[in-house]
Order: sequence, then structure tokens, then C-alpha cells
Amino acid sequence: MGKLPHSVLFCCDHNSTRSPMAEGIMKKLYGKAVYVQSVGVKNELETDGFAISVCQEIGVELGRHRVRSFDEMQDWGDDLSGFDLVVALSPASQRRALELTRFFHLDVEYWPILDPTGLGEGREAKLAAYRKTRDQILARMVERFGAPPDASA
Repeated sequence: MGKLPHSVLFCCDHNSTRSPMAEGIMKKLYGKAVYVQSVGVKNELETDGFAISVCQEIGVELGRHRVRSFDEMQDWGDDLSGFDLVVALSPASQRRALELTRFFHLDVEYWPILDPTGLGEGREAKLAAYRKTRDQILARMVERFGAPPDASA
């Protein structure tokens, strides 16, 4: 278990499934104690409807999430050096994060989280895959950052 950082950036391939889930879950669990954002290597997709659904089941709202890429983040003036930790949830996002942070003293961690897109036949099987991803993120987060301040979260 590590110390809770002041700011975390989650990243994945498209910022439509895993990284928004991680951002939303982190905000719910650790609230105002940490600044959290998410990005993707690319941004051509919308927030995944199955991700929205399985996060709603645990009280995490993703419906207003706006997908953005690393490039857009920099264009909007968000500086990677302002984050204490970058958590990559896919190999492509890990490569991009390491490339962009090579000049900063900043930790980049890779969490091998299941990509649920394209898994399962039918709605219930798809939801089960997305729940597995959500639960992997949740378990890894609590393992890494410790129990949330409000244990009822």
C-alpha cells in the first residue's frame, strides 16, 4: 500500500472505458483528498455505455465524462508535470505516458486491467465483463492507496 498522491492521471487507449472508470471510482473513494483526471492515447470514441452502466451500480457517475487525449490535455494547458502519478491501464498508454514524462520526475505505473470492449455475447455477458474490469480497478486502487477515508464508499 502506498501513500495517497495529491494528483493522479489515469490513461488508457481511448479514454472511453477503463480510464474514465478509474477516474470516477478514485473520485468516489478518495473524494477531495486527491485531484484526478483521465486521458487516452486517442479520443475518437464516446464514453462507453456499458462502462457508464456498471459504474452507476456502485454510485459512480460517468455520463458527463468528456473523452480527451494526451494531445488535447496539453493543448488545454494541463501539464503532465503537475501530476504526482500517472497510472497507465493499457500497454499503449504506458508507452505514451513514458514518452511524455521522460523529462519530468514523475512516477508512471502500469496496472494490467482487462479491456472489456468486444467481450461477451449479449447484454448480460457484456455487463459481466465490464463489472470484472470495474472490480479489478477498484481492488487495485484499494490495494495501492489503502482503504478510502469513508469506508462506506
